[in-house]
Amino acid sequence: MRVLGIAGWSGAGKTTLIEKIIPLLRARDLTVSTVKHAHHGFDMDRPGKDSHRHRMAGATEVLVAAGTRWALLREEPGPEPDLPALLARLSPVDWVLVEGYRTHKFAKLEVFRPGNGREPLWPLMPDVLAVATDSPLQGCDRPVLSLDEPDSVVHWMLSLRDSDLIRPTHA
Repeated sequence: MRVLGIAGWSGAGKTTLIEKIIPLLRARDLTVSTVKHAHHGFDMDRPGKDSHRHRMAGATEVLVAAGTRWALLREEPGPEPDLPALLARLSPVDWVLVEGYRTHKFAKLEVFRPGNGREPLWPLMPDVLAVATDSPLQGCDRPVLSLDEPDSVVHWMLSLRDSDLIRPTHA
């Protein structure tokens, strides 16, 4: 399983790039999973639905299944699970794209838009292997990819060797 982070500030276009990358990888018969870190709590249930009622009653896990989709919701007191622990729960795939977990040490592609008014991550983060951007970058010592050309991003990804991909570790 190859793990690549898609890192950047809010509004840079991380999710949009992931949406474009996934079908390009799938067209090459590669399997892809994603991990998305939510900075705030989230809830996939809606109040009043049976699964929500089960959780509110105290169930540790609620598995919801229908047709070709299922989801497992787990209530776990204590600290948030780290990225390596979450990756261990995924089924084997060719690629895992991770959005978030910026402070964890693992291979990342930075999505950077100078127009956002934020500083780039790459100068201070050696695990950023390349930068996808919509503007020229001066002084960048990593590959600079066009954010508007997701094919070139996938081509870069597929050129990576396993030794290029830093495995996730604790923050």
